Amino acid sequence: MDITGTNAGTLRFATAGSVDDGKSTLVGRLLHDSKSVLADQLDAVAHVSRNRGQEAPDLALLTDGLRAEREQGITIDVAYRYFATARRRFILADTPGHVQYTRNMVTGASTADLALILVDARYGIVEQTRRHLAVSALLRIPRLVLVVNKMDLVGCSEEVFAATAAEFAACAAALDVRHVTAIPVSALDGDNVVRPSDRMDWYAGPTVLEHLETVPTGADPRSEPARLPVQYVIRPRSAEHPDYRGYAGQLTSGVLRVGDPVTVLPSGRGSVIEAIDTPAGAAPAAWAPQSVTVRLADDIDIARGDLLAPAAAAPRITRRVRGTVCHLTDRPLRAGQRVLLRHTTRTVRAVVEEIGSRLDLHDLTERPGPGALEANDIGRIVVRTAEPLALDGYAELRRTGSFLLIDPDDGSTLTAGMALAPDAAQEV
Repeated sequence: MDITGTNAGTLRFATAGSVDDGKSTLVGRLLHDSKSVLADQLDAVAHVSRNRGQEAPDLALLTDGLRAEREQGITIDVAYRYFATARRRFILADTPGHVQYTRNMVTGASTADLALILVDARYGIVEQTRRHLAVSALLRIPRLVLVVNKMDLVGCSEEVFAATAAEFAACAAALDVRHVTAIPVSALDGDNVVRPSDRMDWYAGPTVLEHLETVPTGADPRSEPARLPVQYVIRPRSAEHPDYRGYAGQLTSGVLRVGDPVTVLPSGRGSVIEAIDTPAGAAPAAWAPQSVTVRLADDIDIARGDLLAPAAAAPRITRRVRGTVCHLTDRPLRAGQRVLLRHTTRTVRAVVEEIGSRLDLHDLTERPGPGALEANDIGRIVVRTAEPLALDGYAELRRTGSFLLIDPDDGSTLTAGMALAPDAAQEV
């Protein structure tokens, strides 16, 4: 089968860095030097820069889109940018650097294949760098790039770059991050962003854009078990389609084929795929991330929130969810708290059974028994659900291994979680 609908040609990446590390300038330089900025955009940036008394266009304005961001000179919201070169298409999530907006990084980086983490060469690795590294590890972003910026302010020193890269690599190893690349740049002057730097001739690696264009990305859907969370049950009950019953949703992983035996979870009922309908018509197969409607050979009671999976590779069913979370709201998360847990298209009542530990970002060790998680804290928790869930481990399948905790009173998101794979003792 020729899987032509995958995103192998598109790289989704996120940027992160502390305030004033030059992240917006780097992204602006990347867009500008790769010819991904329209003339009217550049004219607008030049106009604002002149009004500020700046001689050259401030490329950071290409990404700081909110008025508050431009006035304060910081990134607040996640800004998505779409651009392309002759070699690859890109989806960029430019995430905030300030500690109070760490929660926005979780949102922007949750689907990334790669993360660019900036540091200021003058200050090296700081606590917010470790926080961004920990969030990247938590989200299982496959590849990280350390961008040591403002190298012009340290005399383009190879020794400064090497020491910063070594410290970052040690922190990454402590968090079990395996693929790390370090690149020295001056975003303001464009050194090693798109074009190699003459001032850092001791560096023989790729520029930022070269690395983005060549890094491997995307998983082959055939290498993962299929998962289809049911979003909608289609029953037209029309004269033309009196018996039609289809289960619509987006494949989060894997491949489904007509004739495949599948299991409906959490009920455990089995059937065979009779047909697959796509916007282009009937198809013999579908693969992630296609949105499709599946028809089964048997009439089974299926509703929104159920999951279709291969009979031979179905996830385990559990009511006890263990995982690592990033707390996103100013209201603390405490043991005994009643919440809603949202997993794919399913939302169930739950209670926080235990808050086991909190990650100390100074030394990247876990502190047991924190009592509560505050905003931006990363910790390990256990949640008991009122109804069973078909759960994967986040390390194996990001989409069906992730969950949200929601306030049942106002519907606000409290916590983003990444589940551990349920063991046999947790099964319902």
